[in-house]
Amino acid sequence: MKLINRGFITIHPTSHFFDWANTFESEFEVNPEDGIEPNVYLITEDFLEIEPIIEQHFKKIFKNELSMITENEEDWPEDLSFDQFSKWFVLEIGSTVFDLEKSDLRAEKL
Repeated sequence: MKLINRGFITIHPTSHFFDWANTFESEFEVNPEDGIEPNVYLITEDFLEIEPIIEQHFKKIFKNELSMITENEEDWPEDLSFDQFSKWFVLEIGSTVFDLEKSDLRAEKL
């Protein structure tokens, strides 16, 4: 087991996100009762306050979450503010990440 030098933000969509996502014609409808798997974003492990970390990254996270539904930015909400982000997602934050795998981590730039 290895200790990774990253903290994390786990993103759980709220009903606001699901309501928006379901406005698109899709093969499936998404809703909170389906137990949608949250996304995890790695951040610095050395933080004393959570707010500056969230303020630094919220817009990038918001855009990534929206792009998983549609990459057409014209379909995204106009308001990508921190207030809107806070309504659309519930966050969990932690500072310890363990890697249970023996193989090396791989990263891919997006």
